[in-house]
Amino acid sequence: MTRDTPTDDVVSDSTDGTAVVDAGGNSRSRAKSVMLFLRDILIIFVAALVISFLIKTLLIRSFYIPSASMMDTLLKDDRIIVSLLTPRLVPIDHGDVVVFQDPGGWLDPVPEVERNPIAEAIDNALGFVGLSAADSEDHLIKRVIGLPGDVVVCCDDFGQITVNGVPIEETYTKLPDGVNKATEHDFTVTVPADSLWVMGDNRYNSSDSSYHHFEAPGHEYVPIDKVVGRAILITWPADRWTWLDNYPIVFRGVDSAGDE
Repeated sequence: MTRDTPTDDVVSDSTDGTAVVDAGGNSRSRAKSVMLFLRDILIIFVAALVISFLIKTLLIRSFYIPSASMMDTLLKDDRIIVSLLTPRLVPIDHGDVVVFQDPGGWLDPVPEVERNPIAEAIDNALGFVGLSAADSEDHLIKRVIGLPGDVVVCCDDFGQITVNGVPIEETYTKLPDGVNKATEHDFTVTVPADSLWVMGDNRYNSSDSSYHHFEAPGHEYVPIDKVVGRAILITWPADRWTWLDNYPIVFRGVDSAGDE
């Protein structure tokens, strides 16, 4: 009886009638497995990029602190997480620490510095997914003291700021030794609609609403549409990891006084 010549995938019939796959078939099977594995890795990588981009765009962003204006709450070069839900979905409240774009004339022009192309490409890639904050120096960060319609005054006989006639005891501020006045300049303002009165916690070293009210009247308010989000967490250095408080006790009674 004539027996068929085996194909490439079969060497011969074994004694019990089963076919034996040769090394060529095993190689193709392994190559196919490797390709499927690489495809799955690529899909996971792309999905991670898309998810990171959506998180950065819709939920949170990372920034670093470029100045000392928020000491001792925030130190220079701290890394923070900012919630983008505020003010899109969550309203801004008294005491919130907010990141915002320059409302006009608050930042000095920054000269362009030539950067290593590789480092810039890596930084841009990390910025795309929200892990870097190359544009931090184009933003400012301050604490919200006055909301639209609030009457903010500095200072009462005890050196405290009042909001809608309610003195606020600001436990988070840094003042020069021997000074108990909440800020250097006196003012009485009514915050316009859709705007904020913001101040740095390092009161005598912050170019904030009070400073601009004195230096450039008419440019002291921050439009709410300039707010990027609310700072919620210090992530770096690791020993400074903490949630950022908006001190509701400090501003207790301010809202109800403003409604009267």
